[in-house]
Amino acid sequence: MERFYVSTPIYYVNAEPHIGHAYTTIVADVMNRFHKLLGYKTFFLTGTDEHGDKIAQAAQDSGTDPKSYADRISQLFRETWPKLNISNDHFIRTTDPEHIQVVQNILQKVYDSGDIYFSTYKGLYCVGCERFYTEKELVDGKCPDHDKEPIEREEANYFFRMSKYQDWLIQHIESHPDFIRPERYRNEVLAFLREPLEDLCISRPKERLSWGIPLPFDDRYVTYVWFDALINYVSALNYPDGPLFHEFWPVVQHTIAKDILKPHGIYWPTMIKAAGFAPYQHLNVHGYWKTSEGKMSKSRGTVVRPLDLVPIYGLDAFRYFLMREMVFGLDSNFSEEALVQRLNADLANDLGNLYSRTLAMTAKYFEGKIPPFGAEPDDMDRALMAQVENATKQFVEEIPKLGYHKALMAIWECISAANKYIDHVGPWNLAKDPQQHSHLQTVIRILLELNKTVAVLISPFMPETSEKMLERLGIPKKALDLRLKDDAAWGTLQEGNPVQKGESLFPRVELKEHKGEKPAGEQPKQPSKKQPPVKESREKEEEKPENISFDAFKQVDLRVGLVKEAERIPKSKKLLRLIVDIGEERQVVAGIAETHAPEDLVGKQVVIVANLQPAKLMGVESHGMVLAVRDGESLHLLTPEKPVTPGRRIS
Repeated sequence: MERFYVSTPIYYVNAEPHIGHAYTTIVADVMNRFHKLLGYKTFFLTGTDEHGDKIAQAAQDSGTDPKSYADRISQLFRETWPKLNISNDHFIRTTDPEHIQVVQNILQKVYDSGDIYFSTYKGLYCVGCERFYTEKELVDGKCPDHDKEPIEREEANYFFRMSKYQDWLIQHIESHPDFIRPERYRNEVLAFLREPLEDLCISRPKERLSWGIPLPFDDRYVTYVWFDALINYVSALNYPDGPLFHEFWPVVQHTIAKDILKPHGIYWPTMIKAAGFAPYQHLNVHGYWKTSEGKMSKSRGTVVRPLDLVPIYGLDAFRYFLMREMVFGLDSNFSEEALVQRLNADLANDLGNLYSRTLAMTAKYFEGKIPPFGAEPDDMDRALMAQVENATKQFVEEIPKLGYHKALMAIWECISAANKYIDHVGPWNLAKDPQQHSHLQTVIRILLELNKTVAVLISPFMPETSEKMLERLGIPKKALDLRLKDDAAWGTLQEGNPVQKGESLFPRVELKEHKGEKPAGEQPKQPSKKQPPVKESREKEEEKPENISFDAFKQVDLRVGLVKEAERIPKSKKLLRLIVDIGEERQVVAGIAETHAPEDLVGKQVVIVANLQPAKLMGVESHGMVLAVRDGESLHLLTPEKPVTPGRRIS
């Protein structure tokens, strides 16, 4: 039996669970459920990181001791994950005795090999990050993550010879292109490694910090929090001799946000190498969730708590939105308005409508029982069946490559095709003609089989909805017990079994002003001044703009971009959402949907205004503008004469 092991970071207990934690954990949950669906034996780990300066300080600020403080926050995480339908096998805490023992065993092993030494170090220390920074790493003299000036600190400590493994790590990353995914983060780690790698300070003196794991070779010191925390991924498997370690470590994938790339991409693999076992298989790195105020921040009060939204809009709608909205690896914008748009357009209008129509027609034309296949499928029937097969194929291909949004797009293309099929075939017309009864049987059976397959495919993303759909089709199975090969197989519904119409899967909703607060992720609306109507005329449109200076023109950053992805924005006839490579990947909204099909744009080079201020269109943030020219009814994109390297500036 094939095996799969996925981990989240263990979350630091200086903050309560928020949407960033929820997204990472739901991603890992989707991966775990997907591999179970394929028949793998899986292991899914999450937990909490509980040692270090910040926890000691937070406990002091709250008037309690570090252990009591860590117990309280860790319990909040433990209680949150079942409410988000997380299927983890183990919840680890770095205060667990078994974890402490493994950390000390690895420290002793690395110390005995000569890769840990004692020295004095003076440098710039960020308490928030709990690490030293070089001046080169600072931004305007401040920590890039906490926007605070580090303090100068000199201490005698123990150091791990991380520099010894720099060349090995570079070679390993270059020879394993998917070691760190997506590629942009692999390149970021390699950029770190172009500079000489310093050794890592791995201890803190007890006289300054007692809240940590004592070093086994010198009890005057405790372990640096990262050297402690990262080891959880193997201590949870009873390293080095536990059967779980031998069974699951060879297939491990870590899932993290980009703010902890360096510890996971550099510290952890070099620690693993020094300890003498094989490195992880993949490091999967996602971007930030942002609000209109920028990156979510506890200190700025801009975090979104997932359990505030789930009771309002539903758990599966929340899970679907996170997995559909974010392109894994890129930053994405969270707003309650966008969540409601997705819920109404994708879940209520598309999936809910298809399911309700199918069951209603089964009830009306076949007494609520699954009909047998009747007449041989015609071309339109076969086209829809092929669409189901293609959606299943893309689902299986895209999820292991982190293409969660692409997998969902393929499923929803199938749902959309089924709704159009109903409108075109018109089962209500077939029902009026006794000679078409056999074809009506085939049409309804195809739709029922399609709904069954869709229910199985969405099970990693929306397990509750999947179970509800299948139960009403006469398949009372838990989502974790589903197997793609058996449960999504075509033609397996039992003829004559009753189906249940039931309530709508996703009733349409309105944006809720809950608790008297503004919707999550949204700025308060400003009162607008009434503007006089604007007369449009061709003469006005063709007026020449005022001349500008050459210096002013030079401020416009025009770059050649390569379109990597393109899709329509729900409820908009004109807008497309593009992912464009301009040396880095940008999300751009372009008003070209009426003249350009999304599938025709992928692989095409375009010209982008790269330094426009971000703007939000239909709830989707755009970081640039695609240039085009209108000629009568035609719209033509500006493209270079010959292919050029994406990101080249136009001058």
